[in-house]
Amino acid sequence: MDINWNIIAIVAILVIILVVLTIRKNQREKKKLEKLLNNDFKKAEKKRVDADDAANEK
Repeated sequence: MDINWNIIAIVAILVIILVVLTIRKNQREKKKLEKLLNNDFKKAEKKRVDADDAANEK
């Protein structure tokens, strides 16, 4: 039985391309999620004011 190296090479190249595209897409999604998490939060409202809070604001 003879090994068809051309087909093996084509499949290997396609697998490498698939891995590279998956990594790129993952990096883009990671950047979007990081931006969303860094900018999409509400500042907690304080129900009571302590003396320490006033000192820390200066």
